[in-house]
Amino acid sequence: MESAPRRPSVRFMLSHPAHFIALGFGSGLSPVAPGTAGTLWAWLAWWLLQPLWGAAGLGLLIAVSLALGWWACTVTASHMRVLDPGSIVWDEVVAFWIVLWLVTPASFTAQLAAFLLFRLFDAVKPGPVAWADGLFQGFGWRGGFGILFDDLVAAFCTLLVIAAWRFW
Repeated sequence: MESAPRRPSVRFMLSHPAHFIALGFGSGLSPVAPGTAGTLWAWLAWWLLQPLWGAAGLGLLIAVSLALGWWACTVTASHMRVLDPGSIVWDEVVAFWIVLWLVTPASFTAQLAAFLLFRLFDAVKPGPVAWADGLFQGFGWRGGFGILFDDLVAAFCTLLVIAAWRFW
């Protein structure tokens, strides 16, 4: 008999470092729209980190966060026994950091537009985002990458719209 999926809780989050990371330091425990909560957490963290790290430091942080996130998402999804749990929000965090890193410098209004576009692409999953969402399924490293991949595609789509907007 297969075990039932595990629901995330503070206790679950604190039981393993991967859970703490994958659940966005608690933002993924939001009972309403955890993906949006994770993206908001990413934006707040960005505002705090940006003056301290500079562009190169933030690029390095993103690269490390991608690798660490792949591990954390893989482990956490396996422990929860759910392929792509909504409470795993590290994918939103890293993908939105990429958007912010590539649009900087940007005003608050431009960052808000980036936030809204990213959430739209991530939630609605049009075209390429839906394709990416179904590409890497299952548990293990492949599934962990799949958790990240659709959000990376949503970030790319967001950046594409912003680039077109800036061009015109």
